[in-house]
Amino acid sequence: MAGPLAHLKVLDLSRILAGPWASQVLADFGAEVIKVERPGKGDDTRHWGPPYLKDAEGQDTAEAAYYLSANRGKKSITVDITQPRGQVLIRQLAEQCDILLENYKVGGLEKYGLDYASIKAVNPKIIYCSITGFGQSGPYARRAGYDAMIQGMGGLMSLTGVPEGQPGAGPQKVGVAVADLMTGMYAVSGVLAAVIHRDRTGEGQQIDLALLDTQVAWLANQAQNFLTSGKSPQRQGTAHPNIVPYQAVPASDGYFMLAVGNDAQFKKFCEIAGLQDVAADPDYETNKARVQAREVLVPIIERATRTQPAAWWLEKLSDAHVPCGPINNLEQVFADPQVQYRGMVLEQDHPVAGKVKTVRNPLGFSSSPLAYDQAPPTLGEHTDEVLADLLSLGSDEIESLKRDGVV
Repeated sequence: MAGPLAHLKVLDLSRILAGPWASQVLADFGAEVIKVERPGKGDDTRHWGPPYLKDAEGQDTAEAAYYLSANRGKKSITVDITQPRGQVLIRQLAEQCDILLENYKVGGLEKYGLDYASIKAVNPKIIYCSITGFGQSGPYARRAGYDAMIQGMGGLMSLTGVPEGQPGAGPQKVGVAVADLMTGMYAVSGVLAAVIHRDRTGEGQQIDLALLDTQVAWLANQAQNFLTSGKSPQRQGTAHPNIVPYQAVPASDGYFMLAVGNDAQFKKFCEIAGLQDVAADPDYETNKARVQAREVLVPIIERATRTQPAAWWLEKLSDAHVPCGPINNLEQVFADPQVQYRGMVLEQDHPVAGKVKTVRNPLGFSSSPLAYDQAPPTLGEHTDEVLADLLSLGSDEIESLKRDGVV
């Protein structure tokens, strides 16, 4: 396995999205990731379809697209952790691993002897990352947490959607599970920071990571706007709270994104739009003035942009180095020449479908390039291999575990 983390082993007890997203990134970076799933059922997202991956005859396989999006590069084993022999296997695997990821409810693994204290007893150097909805402490600690509710509770939905007083007004969740995904990314950075700490001190540790904490943390400038002003930001559709004009604007045949980032760019935009008098007006000359005059200025800009098709604006503005872009659907995204040139779509061999496409990791390393050797695994695809290679179990012992439903 290539990649900068090829020396690390990860035991992944997580499911659905936040944990699996983290372990997929670690797998992309070269870590050996062992995904532990329930015998016969597996990760819930295996069944979250349609759509499902098609086989060579065009028939649905058992692999849902949702599952495929977050499980590339892993080895799947099935272990029943409710059985004592299954618990022994997990502890034995944890002895061999550097990192353990889990997203059970607070205290959920303690009854199986798989909580941090139990795993630390067999591997004091392990990095044990616990992902929950609300963290290991606090009044909500034992509640279940899911992305959509966290987007609401964590303030994101109050910022996303059509402004009040306009048709279709109301809060909206983001079209992908960003609270889960960002939690997964924080898990990656936290785990790697803990690995560096362990390399320096020899000390493992538990990481306490919550979806709600993550959502609040990445409110970023909007959170700071509130903390600075004491006023809750409001929904502004595609508009930016601190920059004008920075939003979707209408052309004669649709919309495009205009992202003017400074005063010089605004002047260039006005020259192309025939709004030189606007550029020279002190009420609009600086970004501070434009933010304060948003309600007056934006309709002026929109009247101008409606005079030409989107392609005209994109060409003229791009030539003048005024940031802008199309608003693409996903078919257009994956047909984009830049996306294609950058090789954002991977095609890997798959044991059931023949081939499977996934989206590659966006990072490129000059000295330790990534290798995408393992497609999202089928359920239990690597059980025999992992038990034999890591735990040195013989074929008779593995068959006995299978007969008893342990694996």
